[in-house]
Amino acid sequence: MNLQFFADGGSGEKTEAATPKKKEKAREDGQVAKSVEVTTAIMLITLFVTLKVWAPEMGSRLIKIIQKAFSLISIKEMNLKIALEIYTDFMLDGAIIVLPIFGMSIISAVIANLIQVGWKPTGKPLLPKLNRLSPIQGFKRLFSIKVLVDLVKSILKVLIILLIVYFEIRDYENLIIMFYELPVFEAYGMIGNIVLDIGIQIGIYFIIIAGLDFAYTKFKHEKDLKMTKQEVKDERKMIDGNPEIKARIRQRMREAAMRRMMQDLPKADVIITNPTHFAIGIEYNEENGAAPKVIAKGADLMAARIREKAKEYEIELVENKPLARTLYYTVDIGEEIPAELYQAVAEVLAFVYSLKNRSQLT
Repeated sequence: MNLQFFADGGSGEKTEAATPKKKEKAREDGQVAKSVEVTTAIMLITLFVTLKVWAPEMGSRLIKIIQKAFSLISIKEMNLKIALEIYTDFMLDGAIIVLPIFGMSIISAVIANLIQVGWKPTGKPLLPKLNRLSPIQGFKRLFSIKVLVDLVKSILKVLIILLIVYFEIRDYENLIIMFYELPVFEAYGMIGNIVLDIGIQIGIYFIIIAGLDFAYTKFKHEKDLKMTKQEVKDERKMIDGNPEIKARIRQRMREAAMRRMMQDLPKADVIITNPTHFAIGIEYNEENGAAPKVIAKGADLMAARIREKAKEYEIELVENKPLARTLYYTVDIGEEIPAELYQAVAEVLAFVYSLKNRSQLT
């Protein structure tokens, strides 16, 4: 019987928010909440603002290029060298005119992407995917919710552009009628300003659409990354390790620590007991000047083993219930005893040394 069927409520529904690990993996694979509309809107408004600022200089330089072109037409002796010089001059002047526009477009595109997904480039989205060649998958994408949403957005954008153009032209209706009375360059300048103003307003409305689209894209991205409860459990096991294996590792570590403790037990000068519940092995090396330290301790069965080994190694057992309990709960194996216990431990050691001296005299 597949018990997982009951664990997931029989549906395997993705109800859990994506874990940080899955989000990081999706980001590495290029799956991020990025709206094309945000990039388009920022690039559009940046383009029209740049043109608004740069247009006078562009017009001035274009006029100079045209004047220069007409002046060169009068050159009677045209050869390859002169033609190359003219071509080079035109290319440089043209580059100066369009460079700010291209530069600001690239910068705005980079900024739009950084705002949405930050900086973490990856080449995985460029790798070929065989499922994209599947006619069935292509058919599903053709009639998906995403295609419907994109269609609605496209219709909405066209309607907004038409409405903005209509109302703007209506506001400039009287001025447009007077264009035929104005000098050519002045009329062109006014037409340019009207077009740029319309473009900036379109860009502003597109930013509103882009904000809504980004919110929807973010929501859909989070929804697509959701996990089932079993997936969350499996990932946690993968990160933290199998509980049974971890328990066995901890058990082996405890056993190894106990073996080391029992190997160090012969170094003990005294075993302080409870007398039955606790047993604490104390080592004191007078030569190094350090404080006494605990080299072994145990409770109940382990305390009994320590007492047995102590008798085997002829280590003195001293009963001191309060001191044994305090040492067991406050000092770990390998640690020196705290200063507040110096006096009590010193008295025990002095008692043990006095016993040893008596035995040696007798």
